[in-house]
Amino acid sequence: MDKSSRISGFYKLSVEERIKKVREFSDLGNDDIKTLKEGLSLEYADRMIENVICKISVPLGIATNFQVNGKDYIIPMATEEASVVAAASNAARLVREGGGFEASSTEPVMIGQIQLVVDDPDDAQDIILENKKQIIGLANERDPTLVSLGGGVKDLKVRIVGSDDRRMVIIHLLVNVQDAMGANAVNTMAEAAAPFIEEITGGKVYLRIISNLATERIARARCVIPQRVLGEDVIEGIVRAYEFAAVDIFRASTHNKGVMNGITAVTLATGNDTRAVEAGAHTYASFESEYRPLTTWSKNKEGDLVGEIKLPLAVGTFGGATMNPVARVMHKIIGAKKASELSEVLAAVGLAQNLAALKALSSEGIQRGHMALHAKNIAVMAGAGENEVEKVAQKLVEEKNIRVDRAKELLEELRGE
Repeated sequence: MDKSSRISGFYKLSVEERIKKVREFSDLGNDDIKTLKEGLSLEYADRMIENVICKISVPLGIATNFQVNGKDYIIPMATEEASVVAAASNAARLVREGGGFEASSTEPVMIGQIQLVVDDPDDAQDIILENKKQIIGLANERDPTLVSLGGGVKDLKVRIVGSDDRRMVIIHLLVNVQDAMGANAVNTMAEAAAPFIEEITGGKVYLRIISNLATERIARARCVIPQRVLGEDVIEGIVRAYEFAAVDIFRASTHNKGVMNGITAVTLATGNDTRAVEAGAHTYASFESEYRPLTTWSKNKEGDLVGEIKLPLAVGTFGGATMNPVARVMHKIIGAKKASELSEVLAAVGLAQNLAALKALSSEGIQRGHMALHAKNIAVMAGAGENEVEKVAQKLVEEKNIRVDRAKELLEELRGE
């Protein structure tokens, strides 16, 4: 029987019970469970970055209900923000009613940039294109393993940028990085090609670096939610909320932040580069015109809600920080076999997160879900013990007065002080 990510009442379970469910779904072994409970060792952390003195912990939750291209997923999400995991799970449950998410992605091609300063940029451009095959060959010699797996530099493009006497030639190496994020491979290839480019053009190469605007590595996801699931009024509110973001850059920024709440949480959990993914997504939002939403929402002729997302997602299932023990368990939980599959799951998560936010904003308001969890944090700040947190938080929410001073008053009342 196929596994189902529709796990009813998952949020009501204890941590141990949730771990048991995840273990069963993802076939985790004893060592995986040990890693989940103990986290990254200080010794391993010391090998990852410089001058290590400790680790900082971020809560990691599991989003349920996801179905992408007919396959069920449970999604690890590392985030400090209350309601993100619950919102993604709830949105994914709604999307299941319409058949789940459909997702696709392009080949995992990253862009390596080589900056050339030369007296005659136009002449240099012609020379580079004439020697294109040799440049690609020199770059590919630096990573025979990647090439043997079907990757490597697949094409080369040239741009001239700048104005007047400050013009420069920018060479783009288009590198298929397979299942890696690809920064190390791309940077190495760009560096390998640079001396030959200087030799044939008589110019000077400065930067040789990957671009995080991965326009050749695009992921898409789409969903259709029947009108009967949401209701006509809610659907209209979601579409209106999207239209607001489409015409107002101030709203678009927050709209896209909501999208990235989900994508960044999964990116972090899997040991991928959150800064690269964020930079690429936000730059892509303004790539063709002024800054715009990464998602679109509309109604089809039946009145159903249709959502779509399209953005660059440079993530890997192999290499770099994705190889740390905790990240390996997260990849096992998701079960994506290739980087392209992981990017499609991420796109679906981003679309779900956006759906949840717009639904809340256009109906009961965003604070309702946030405040229930925020109230618990306030109760803890006020000094509530383990058996007091729920009671104090519930009263704060009922009063719609979630403040530390009020929590302290409620705590005193509860204790009879």
